[in-house]
Amino acid sequence: MFHHVVLMELKDADARFLARVRDYETRIRRELPYVRSYHFGRNAAARAKAFAWAVVATFDSAADHDRYQVSPAHQEMKAFMTPHIADIVVCDFDGSAGDAHA
Repeated sequence: MFHHVVLMELKDADARFLARVRDYETRIRRELPYVRSYHFGRNAAARAKAFAWAVVATFDSAADHDRYQVSPAHQEMKAFMTPHIADIVVCDFDGSAGDAHA
């Protein structure tokens, strides 16, 4: 499985903004069958420095992830969210690559 993790600090995550992001989340799940799982949510951890919001997605392959990146649903969500993002970290990795220490 290929994993896509996005951690974010948002400038203004009001109810209208979050509802629209949830609509994009639903659209991605509905329109992109190669997206195995897709979740947007608020960080529940109260530990040290942490980002408040995350998107976590899984795909069968890096190629499926690449298809997602250029899909209209993702591009539109990205265009909507970008002005609201204060900070972001992205981590993509292949969880089936074997030894994590290699």
